[in-house]
Amino acid sequence: MNKTVAIPKGLAEIGKKYLKDNDINIVELASFSDDEILKKAKDVDGIILMTDPFNNAIVQHLPNLKIVARHGVGYDNVDYSFLETKGIWVTITPNANADTVAEVTIAEIFDMSKNITAIAEKMRLGDFNYKNNHLGFDLAGKTLGVAGYGRIGKKVAQKADALGMKVIIYDPFVTQTTVGTLVSKDELLSDADIITLHMAVTDDTNNFIDSVALKSMKTSSYLVNLGRGALVDQEALINSLKNHEISGAALDVFDQEPLPLTNDLYTLDNVLLTPHIASNTVNAMNRMALDSAKEVVKVLSNENPTWPVNRIN
Repeated sequence: MNKTVAIPKGLAEIGKKYLKDNDINIVELASFSDDEILKKAKDVDGIILMTDPFNNAIVQHLPNLKIVARHGVGYDNVDYSFLETKGIWVTITPNANADTVAEVTIAEIFDMSKNITAIAEKMRLGDFNYKNNHLGFDLAGKTLGVAGYGRIGKKVAQKADALGMKVIIYDPFVTQTTVGTLVSKDELLSDADIITLHMAVTDDTNNFIDSVALKSMKTSSYLVNLGRGALVDQEALINSLKNHEISGAALDVFDQEPLPLTNDLYTLDNVLLTPHIASNTVNAMNRMALDSAKEVVKVLSNENPTWPVNRIN
């Protein structure tokens, strides 16, 4: 094929092999900063992108670029509309990590409801009494509010229903569901014991959870965000957690990643923090690598991709 694709360090071998088997040369980048791209990959025909931001300004220096294939589902780190004007496809891997993210969501809900991580950390320090003042709560009978009823949201709802939780769902684009009950945003905020976010970032969902939304939630409620940092007004959430306006949160995504060690979130004992691990399994990484590689090969073979987020005529 005589094409070249820039890939991130850490791309699973199955993705690399698929590209090589289709006669594609690969250039492995430590990051997708403008300097790194210009230094090593200015002649690439395609890019596989993880979570690094992709700068619009670099496109003028990449005359051969035909596709930016996201290794994952979210695409807020790439301006797909701008790339569409330049004739460049942007694709995602929607089937690759839905099960994994749903499982990690439930895992973080379990952890948060039972104080597992906090108690384990105290045990390592020799504190065997911390657990006595930090009792957890049962999930059965609690109300889980699912914001966003796509592939991941559906799987989370199904798993929560199997645990005996009452499930309520907010998604303005959904008219029926086989699990749970569709509700308004106001009802989701006021009725849920735990709210979990599984929406794409758009103008309508940016800061979906802001200071007003937080004040509408129960003081006994919890927020879970394994979606995107931009879905939550992070400073408003910090203030809410400090003032115990809600009981706690589990966060896997942030305004800035990695989360700076100076951030106030680290000082709070009512928040579970993880460093964007929702897709961090061997299985999910293999699927995302292979699916993104397949999209690249399709486009470079003059075929339309399977999962585009923009449209090239």
